[in-house]
Amino acid sequence: MTVQRLHVSQRFSEIAISGQLVHLAGQLANDTSLDIIGQTTQTLEIIDQFLADAGTDKSNILSVTIYLKDIEQDYDAFNQVWDAWVSDIQALPRTCVEAKMYRPDVLVEMTVVAVKP
Repeated sequence: MTVQRLHVSQRFSEIAISGQLVHLAGQLANDTSLDIIGQTTQTLEIIDQFLADAGTDKSNILSVTIYLKDIEQDYDAFNQVWDAWVSDIQALPRTCVEAKMYRPDVLVEMTVVAVKP
């Protein structure tokens, strides 16, 4: 089976597609000076765009892994944005954990697995 990669840089690909399966690399906001609401909003917009680039959308997500820098401080605000994002589809399987980020200004990162319809 072949693998198609989209948005490829020297170090990694943002998207890998094999058959109907779509994997997104860890996604984070472009503007990490934003607060958790801003970073979450921007990250979900990027996820929407990359899913569209792969020929699918959020309604076809199989799982999302969410990494929060400070789960105690940011979980409720994150969920406000998340709940609005999924309000028009069935709730998605997800895992949400606290993680040390690669830079101190990154508050949230998400990886996604989806299928193409």
